[in-house]
Amino acid sequence: MYENDKTILIVDDVETNINTLMDLLDDRYDLLASIDGDSALEIINEEKVDLVLLDIMMPGIDGFEVCKKLKANDKTKDIPIIFITAKTDDSSIEKAYEVGGVDYITKPFRAREVISRIANHLTLSEHQHYLEHMVDERTKELQLLNKEIEDTQKEIVFTMGIIAEGRSKETANHVKRVAEYSYLLSKLYGLSEKEALLVKEANPMHDIGKVAIPDSIIEKPAKLTDEEFKIMKTHSQIGYEMLKHSNRPLLKAASIIAYEHHERYNGKGYPRGLKGNEIHIYGAITSICDVFDALGSDRVYKKAWSDEKIINLFIEETGEHFHPILANLFLANYDKFVKIREKYQDNLIKTKELEVA
Repeated sequence: MYENDKTILIVDDVETNINTLMDLLDDRYDLLASIDGDSALEIINEEKVDLVLLDIMMPGIDGFEVCKKLKANDKTKDIPIIFITAKTDDSSIEKAYEVGGVDYITKPFRAREVISRIANHLTLSEHQHYLEHMVDERTKELQLLNKEIEDTQKEIVFTMGIIAEGRSKETANHVKRVAEYSYLLSKLYGLSEKEALLVKEANPMHDIGKVAIPDSIIEKPAKLTDEEFKIMKTHSQIGYEMLKHSNRPLLKAASIIAYEHHERYNGKGYPRGLKGNEIHIYGAITSICDVFDALGSDRVYKKAWSDEKIINLFIEETGEHFHPILANLFLANYDKFVKIREKYQDNLIKTKELEVA
């Protein structure tokens, strides 16, 4: 009857030594045996082994090499290896620990010492596995919690974006379109997938500052006066002030976008009159996407422009209003942006909503 379900592999080229250890341990553990290093590695590859008793001097590869191979393999690197050998010199003992052994027993050995050391290392290994399992479980829990927090942030960002745009009679689809445009342009520019997604997910907040602009200005169906436009322009600064205090990457990106998406490459934008590469790439990307969607959509003060007219404007404003590299990428891939616009058309959504009703 075994004390537990642990399996020990005994590796020794002298059968007498193997038999001695088997007689000592047979009533405590499930035992396997090998007379050389190569067969030992084969056994471990095929069987579940919890601890190895390993001789050093063997034909073929020696015990040190066996230990190195086991420690280099992710599947076997955590198996405790106790060297049990007739070699008593300091260099061998030192090397045994260097290659990954957990203990070193010299022959002739004392029975109680072998039993005690095996039990101790199996217990330590079991505790280590338990701790690793607990760490993995807690890590998974934290990852799920972080994902839940991130998903909640994204939902809030998108909802707040809709609220901000809704005050100017725009739709959730405007927010969705600009976010999708910004992802596409970010990828075309060469941003990583992670950063392109960040730009996309932060983008809905680009006009969040509009929540502080009076309805009389937001909803005016005509050109704004100079004074009204001056007030309207404050939404960039207001949006930035609302978002700048967070250390969350999503909200930090949103604060940059809110602050700089009305800056112009020639320095004639607002709120700070940034020029060229002084404008953060997130702001420059959003500027193109926001203008494209505004021009191609019906607004209370205008009808949608034709694609020909939009393209001509972007050609004229490349290097003036718009970052030249981004503008050229946009123009070279114009059909892809049009497909996104068509996918999220406002009138299609309205039709679907009517059908449901």
